[in-house]
Amino acid sequence: QLQLVESGGGLVQPGGSLRLSCAAPGVILDNYAIGWFRQAPGKEREGVSCISVTRGTDYAEAVKGRFRTQRGSAKNTVYLQMNSLKPEDTAVYYCAANWNPRSPICTMLPTYAYWGNGTQVTVSS
Repeated sequence: QLQLVESGGGLVQPGGSLRLSCAAPGVILDNYAIGWFRQAPGKEREGVSCISVTRGTDYAEAVKGRFRTQRGSAKNTVYLQMNSLKPEDTAVYYCAANWNPRSPICTMLPTYAYWGNGTQVTVSS
């Protein structure tokens, strides 16, 4: 069973930045596709970004040009760098993983096998 732990959330002013981490203690994530999702109160969970095992990435239109996902040098962590944050980015952010060592693509559909417990991001002045 793969355990995922998100961290880095918090309260930030509009226009600010946060970097979320998705860590898998003791596990190398190189062979896992990783997805980032968020869920705001009263709304459905939505895909934000994903990164494939070949480091290909995809982003939701709402975050393109502001968010960036990348694999860490430690190989057991994936990051979501969030810049120019807006109040509408407020949500609980989740990372998810699928074992996918041969696929060059990733998905922002919530079809991942493993999920973290989420970290709260609040954008407010």
